[in-house]
Amino acid sequence: MAGIAWCCPSALSSRSNLATSSWLVVGTCKGRALTGRQLQRRSLVIKAEVNFVNSEEAKKLIAVEGYAVVDVRDRTQFERAHIKDCYHVPLFIENKDNDLGTIIKRTVHNNFSGLFFGLPFTKPNPEFVQSVKSQFSPESKLLLVCQEGLRSAAAANKLEEAGYQNIACITSGLQSVKTGTFDSVGSTELQNAGKAGLVTIQGKISAVLGTVLICAFLFITFFPDQAEKLLQLAPAS
Repeated sequence: MAGIAWCCPSALSSRSNLATSSWLVVGTCKGRALTGRQLQRRSLVIKAEVNFVNSEEAKKLIAVEGYAVVDVRDRTQFERAHIKDCYHVPLFIENKDNDLGTIIKRTVHNNFSGLFFGLPFTKPNPEFVQSVKSQFSPESKLLLVCQEGLRSAAAANKLEEAGYQNIACITSGLQSVKTGTFDSVGSTELQNAGKAGLVTIQGKISAVLGTVLICAFLFITFFPDQAEKLLQLAPAS
């Protein structure tokens, strides 16, 4: 039985135009011709991993490693509070489309989620990746931030697919950042930028009621005689 031999491309260059791939040389086995097969080469693609950090680690990335902060929240949350000198590139933008379906969805949203949480009706920003590219090269070091950590993770995935390899996100978002960790701009603290609408009012009412109950408890504890007299003065039901 005839043997099967391997041959490099240079050895075949005078016989055929096969200079770009390795080939299995045709041999014979008991008088039968063996068909040559081209060997397939596999390319290995290595993807960068997104670095998820806490607020203190994020602060070091900015101060020591020169990461630029990119805030991907919507305009309303960004205006309430944001990290000083950050870049604002929203992953979602307000949906102002006027087709019937959008109008119905926007009306429902504004009467429920918008009313209680103060959130605008949004849609994906089709220019997100291009907007980042217009300001940062793929080699840039970017710290992506949002309020809860979900939008920044989604934004990181989009930028990773676009070729960015030095991306970090704050785990759980700005809501987990302690007051004073970053220099911020806005009317509230970074961790409270997601709170608005009736939820905020309810929170204030709960805080007032809680304070009243605590004061009443302390008064009864330390001044039981006076508390008893006040209870006796209260009209019977």
